[in-house]
Amino acid sequence: MKNARVGLTFFVLLVFAFTSIPVQANKLPYPKPRKVNHTDTYFGTVVADPYRWMEDDNSEETKAWVEAENKVTFGYLEQIPFRSGMKNRLEQIFNYPRYSAPFRNGETYFFNKNDGLQNQSVLYMQKGLTGTPEVVIDPNKLSADGTTRLGAFAVSKDGKYAAYGISLKGSDWQEYHVMDLATKKDLPDDVLNWVKVSGISWRGNGFYYSRYPAPEKGKEYAAKNENHQVFYHRVGTPQSQDELVYEDKANLQRFHGVFTDEDERFAFLNLSDRGKGKQGNALLYRDDTKGEKEFKPLFPEIGEYSYNIIDTVGDKFLVGTNDGAKNRRVILVDPKNPAQANWKTIIPEKEVPLGGVGSVGGKLFVTYLKDVTTRAYVYDMNGKLENEIQLPGPGSAGGFGGERDSKFVFYTFSTFNVPPTIYRYDIKTRKSSIFRTPEVKFNPGDYEVNQVFFKSKDGTSVPMFVANKKGLKLDGNNPTLLTGYGGFNISSNPGFSPLVVGFMEQGGVYVLANMRGGSEYGEKWHEAGMRLKKQNVFDDFIAAAEHLIAQKYTSPKRLAIRGGSNGGLLIGTVINQRPELFRVAIPQVGVMDMLRYQKFTIGWNWIAEYGSSEATAEDFKNLYAYSPLHNIKAMNYPATMITTADHDDRVHPAHSFKYAATLQEMHTGDAPILIRIQVNSGHGASNTAKSIEETADIYSFIFYNMGITPKF
Repeated sequence: MKNARVGLTFFVLLVFAFTSIPVQANKLPYPKPRKVNHTDTYFGTVVADPYRWMEDDNSEETKAWVEAENKVTFGYLEQIPFRSGMKNRLEQIFNYPRYSAPFRNGETYFFNKNDGLQNQSVLYMQKGLTGTPEVVIDPNKLSADGTTRLGAFAVSKDGKYAAYGISLKGSDWQEYHVMDLATKKDLPDDVLNWVKVSGISWRGNGFYYSRYPAPEKGKEYAAKNENHQVFYHRVGTPQSQDELVYEDKANLQRFHGVFTDEDERFAFLNLSDRGKGKQGNALLYRDDTKGEKEFKPLFPEIGEYSYNIIDTVGDKFLVGTNDGAKNRRVILVDPKNPAQANWKTIIPEKEVPLGGVGSVGGKLFVTYLKDVTTRAYVYDMNGKLENEIQLPGPGSAGGFGGERDSKFVFYTFSTFNVPPTIYRYDIKTRKSSIFRTPEVKFNPGDYEVNQVFFKSKDGTSVPMFVANKKGLKLDGNNPTLLTGYGGFNISSNPGFSPLVVGFMEQGGVYVLANMRGGSEYGEKWHEAGMRLKKQNVFDDFIAAAEHLIAQKYTSPKRLAIRGGSNGGLLIGTVINQRPELFRVAIPQVGVMDMLRYQKFTIGWNWIAEYGSSEATAEDFKNLYAYSPLHNIKAMNYPATMITTADHDDRVHPAHSFKYAATLQEMHTGDAPILIRIQVNSGHGASNTAKSIEETADIYSFIFYNMGITPKF
């Protein structure tokens, strides 16, 4: 059988070799994959899907096509004269120590550190803030290629054990283990498989976690994301003895999770059903100290509203919600009388959206977004404002977590030209001090960040951040990289990446647009860019490009666009709608087949955001109108490099496969249309080396197609 597989692969490669498109002018010899006569009918509309076979990414034919495409792509990239110089420079910029903010268990602090170019950050622990750090987990030693990542991590209340998850080659699936923190050794029986969409919530000598049923042996690659189950695992026992806490076989696409409060008294059951288009969640509870087995309803219905437990206050629950408050508020709920009429508002809704709420040291630490930058405040437990935490300037701040007996909290601040700086806030004195500042290999003072507002197609004012070297000339000649996301109620905040510095130091302008669909201005902003209003997101992005051109930051010949996942969908859509605006396009791990996305991996979870082609004729018409795959036309496209990965189990690589094959077939110009398929990676680069390599290739592709030679 082994020889038969080799023979089949060789035969398919021969087919590709003899059916490649001949070189014409500057056109590359793209593979010409087999087309099939396959159609689907949606509400009376017949839709062709000639590359349906690419949805089987494990078939020999698909693997051969991937190999042939990578040969073309990397052959093209290798002839770029400054590609190696770009990679070397990005490594230099990236090579500095990076720390996470510490978190505490008793007198022990934990933090992550990367020395610079380590493929994975290392987890350390130390006694107090001045103790000697000890390695807890070094993921770099867990695989030869450095693609095993540390995921979830949680310490038992007594500090004796830690449960942690690892993912292989960028996968969303995790494998859980339990470590004895005194010996730093894993317990041999505590290996938990098929974990996904799960936290770790300790209760006594064990913890709650969520997983899916194990697939049939030999079909692990086809593991289904159905029947999400909650289990309780007791330390020192095999997974086969775990106690099933909750499942719902009547609703196989729901997510279920159980988490505990700080006292480990209450267990809360969270239920969501986004596959049915519902954005909110239900929340139930039980008192574990009383040995209760059944969960009682607190917010019993899954609908459009979300509820999250912030803390317990005696027998009552402090809850964050958008129920009755699109920008969210904080309420106190008595579980004995949970009806809405009995809720007590602790922190009312404001004109700006509520970000995070942490209960630490007897205080509530609350963040808001104002024009996409963080504001942080401290309230008492009754909702009385005590003070604002003065941040260094406009940017992004996060953290503000801890325990009830904490005397201080840590938070991290950053923006495009300020690397993540860790601050320590003293609760008693209300003062912040720098705890750790990274020593980067560039001068942040050489760069500036400005927030710009522009008008979208319908007159809506939309913000974007523009970062560049000081002294920028508005002459229309600046290489510019415009990016964005615009979806899933996720805010695209200003943050730091040393790889972005690598673009700006070449005279590049880096732009982050904050389109509708995100949470930058609360739920109304989100709703204005989802489902039937998704076109607003694309209009916003196009308007951002037009503004940059009109204000002479750049011009169409010097404008590149980039986005990943939902942002990849964005890039694929706008180059169909306005190809003349852009010189280069980088759609990454994009959702490109909007008619079938719900068929793959965990795509059904996105129906609440996009709608479904199978649900209503209105949804189908809307999705079909902008789906990147289905709106490719015979015309001249920008130079395009699509990126995906062979282990992406979130956005199936078939999205990019079918899209690339169609785009190469229909493109009438000479600009390259490439697909770069990362191996041993998932929905993002699986280690530092791969991240730098991919970014170097993207920047090289951009500059090369703009006719610019970087200087190193």
